[in-house]
Amino acid sequence: MFDSHVLEGTATLHIERVREEASVVRLDTRGLSIATVELSDDGRDWRETPFRLGTADSILGAALEVTLSRTATQVRVAYTTSPGASGVQWLEPAQTAGKVHPFMFTQSQAIHARSWIPLQDTPGVRVTYSATVRTPSALRAVMSAALDAEAPLDGEFQFEMRQPIPSYLIALAVGDLAFRPLGARTGVYAEPSVVESAAAEFDDTEAMMTATERLYGPYRWERYDLLVLPPSFPFGGMENPRLTFATPTVIAGDKSLVALVAHELAHSWSGNLVTNATWRDFWLNEGFTVYLERRILEAVFGRGRVDMEATLDRQVLAEELARLEAPDQILHVDLSGRDPDDGMTQVPYLKGELFLRLLEESVGRDRFDTFLRAYFEHFAFRSITTDDFVAYLDEHLLSDDAGLTETLDVDAWLEQPGLPANAPRSESDALSRVEQQADRWASGEVAAAALETGDWTIQEWLHFLKSMPERLATPQMTALDEVFGFTAAGNSEVAHQWLLIAIRNQYEPADARLETYLIGIGRRKLIKPLYDELVKTPEGRARAEAIYECARPGYHPIAVSSIDEVVRP
Repeated sequence: MFDSHVLEGTATLHIERVREEASVVRLDTRGLSIATVELSDDGRDWRETPFRLGTADSILGAALEVTLSRTATQVRVAYTTSPGASGVQWLEPAQTAGKVHPFMFTQSQAIHARSWIPLQDTPGVRVTYSATVRTPSALRAVMSAALDAEAPLDGEFQFEMRQPIPSYLIALAVGDLAFRPLGARTGVYAEPSVVESAAAEFDDTEAMMTATERLYGPYRWERYDLLVLPPSFPFGGMENPRLTFATPTVIAGDKSLVALVAHELAHSWSGNLVTNATWRDFWLNEGFTVYLERRILEAVFGRGRVDMEATLDRQVLAEELARLEAPDQILHVDLSGRDPDDGMTQVPYLKGELFLRLLEESVGRDRFDTFLRAYFEHFAFRSITTDDFVAYLDEHLLSDDAGLTETLDVDAWLEQPGLPANAPRSESDALSRVEQQADRWASGEVAAAALETGDWTIQEWLHFLKSMPERLATPQMTALDEVFGFTAAGNSEVAHQWLLIAIRNQYEPADARLETYLIGIGRRKLIKPLYDELVKTPEGRARAEAIYECARPGYHPIAVSSIDEVVRP
């Protein structure tokens, strides 16, 4: 209900008894109001049953304990979400592109599904689901399930997800949405004013799917569509099966940021098909997915693009490892007593990818591709642990070479902090030339207008900005801005990097852009570092507090929880 910012409905769970004598089923909830709980033996006749909502934990929420009869096969829970549900964001019309209709979307990863559905909210449990969603008649509902882009706007939509998925991949969005096909089994949903530019940006999606299938086996989810959300979405993308949720910040007009599409598509194999069983095994999702993303980009755009991406990401990882305490540098990270969101650093993504690249370089690409294809087939539609992976790795790739096992030192990669000495390195001739240009300018050898930047990609521009000295004088900042227009940059990643430099060097001409950027974008990766930089000085903290006061109502709860710690400690 858009007026009260709550979802109201029923969840019917078909239960499988692991033990015949089980008399209680425990479900995860967070902030849910439970009206009634009923049991059924056959799905037709229902009877109320006792239930108990436990004491709320600040991270896990409250366990809903339902008393079962011996013959019950289904549990039906009538409930209402809270207006502040951590996995749901409600947007007023002014916060959308169209400015006419409201918008709602969910974000269930890691353990936020429990804030809008009572269920067993763990990646170790996989479910199929069907849903009926009722909406205002002008709006369209979409879910991570089979859906009909031509379904009439009559206020009721039906969905079915036939493949078993973990709870964090259940997703719902409701808004003024249009659809454009991208290929025979791909398409994009977005607000009407955005859909054409989104379709143009993502028109390589079908080619990416074909390239991935050649490498790692058939796509198992029938369709792959994307939903471009309003700017408040806290992530770049979310790999909800059949319907990736994506930030509009990747629509740059030149396909320079479509690595995100490759990444989310790759999750259709690594993560959605083969899932981490616990959140400490998160690297099995993201390390594999970054590796697959790079292979997709290489197949579609060439090796040079991948070398640039890998070189830039190695820098990102080095910065992240320098920031994190030793326990959080471990791939198989211990999250006991912590929010799983704490483990979503760059380590599972980039350290995980480097480990897999080491395996590829050690055994050869052809052999490693054969291994991965068999791995995805063997564990398809299953949730596995790091121990499961290591056992499979030992049996199917390393068993015939004891010397290789010792050289790889798998335990150091999985269980020790830092980056092992045998980590692969990437080199990019293009980025090396960018560094030379940056050095020439910083030393005063050439003026900004004389730099040779005519055919630079976004990756080269980002590396140029990251290669700047820590401190720049105002005339230097002005010269760069006048020649290259960084303050007005339309690419969100370039603008982000420039604004970091502007904050660090108190470049006042960028102040207005900084404010509109922080208020207009909710992607945590892009906004949190800017707040981090602002609060390093008393003047910056005051500015951060003033901007955040205006921006906070439009941010997703997940972004709010992170930035509150920075601006409102």
